[in-house]
Amino acid sequence: MVLRVRRITLNDFRSYIALSLPLEKKSIVLTGPNGAGKTNLLEALSMLSAGRGMRHARLAEIARQGGGGGWAVTAVLGDDVDEEVTRLGIGIESLAADKRLVRIDGAHASGPTVLLDYLSFLWLTPAQDRLFMEGPSERRRFLDRMILAHDAAHGKAAAAYEKAMRQRTKLLENFRHADEALLAVLERQMAEAGVAIAAARREMTSRLAGAAGAVGSRHFPVAELALAGSLEQDLANHPAAEVEEEYEARLMAGRRRDADAGRALEGPHRSDLIVSHRDKAQAARLCSTGEQKALLIGLVLANAKAVARLQRGIPLILLLDEVAAHLDPERRAALFDILHETGLQTFMTGTEADLFDAWGTRAEHLDVRDSQLIKITF
Repeated sequence: MVLRVRRITLNDFRSYIALSLPLEKKSIVLTGPNGAGKTNLLEALSMLSAGRGMRHARLAEIARQGGGGGWAVTAVLGDDVDEEVTRLGIGIESLAADKRLVRIDGAHASGPTVLLDYLSFLWLTPAQDRLFMEGPSERRRFLDRMILAHDAAHGKAAAAYEKAMRQRTKLLENFRHADEALLAVLERQMAEAGVAIAAARREMTSRLAGAAGAVGSRHFPVAELALAGSLEQDLANHPAAEVEEEYEARLMAGRRRDADAGRALEGPHRSDLIVSHRDKAQAARLCSTGEQKALLIGLVLANAKAVARLQRGIPLILLLDEVAAHLDPERRAALFDILHETGLQTFMTGTEADLFDAWGTRAEHLDVRDSQLIKITF
């Protein structure tokens, strides 16, 4: 049984006072003018995951201006037979809240990471059009989000690593009086989680390479992938246990250096995803804007194909914001066909409804005006 979102409910989220939207099909197209609320709806869905959603917004920024200060998002998961199997909810009660409240079927849950056991998301936004031109942090985040579609444990390893690293950095602020026993514990945690992260990234790049052939075409060129990072490189030549021990030793030896820098100078938080256009043997950052967009879409489609083949119980939902705007009609049609073949639930936005004509009746078309949604009969 593969679940999908059958209904999404919003309260005081961005421009939405209240919304209860039933979803009939797996593919949803949202069209309307800029500022109508299309991206807000995609962002609401993205909040049902670990992390800060597709806009990386602070919790208080999401609350509707003029509202009560809190916000809530609820998604009902079901399949083609049962309209409701599971109900997921997330939100805050006031602007002063510093963490999200999570509910699973009405019961309080420990935190957002539990949502990884129910849903995974991958998104493309206009801001990511410069993914290959910017620094490595966005590329790491993009790769890690793809990994979560295959392995929910990756998000938990990333959270454990970040927590241990922050605590270690805090202890090193008072280097001379730092608790060495506690530092050793934190460095062991960083080594275990850090190597798990690096190993998952290596596996992901290999999986994408295997799926790329099913997508690669004149429409979406194949991306060649490589990882730049000390742990990733060490894992290519040594067992994980040895890499953990060596990384832990380097952390211990580098305490003074990291104390002076105010941060850990080595680890998976400094790795990079290197992307190139395989057929042209050219780095992605040197490709044209159109080629970069096609490479990026190709990576998403390769991951979607890989997820579809695995047939996991945890659904992957694609959130594609304005992704069709700069594609020619032939490439748009190819994109829609591939997405339909994967069987994954997909939400797409655009300003012009005719951009999505090639979807036809395979998708549910909704017109968005002033955060009001009206079904378009195709």
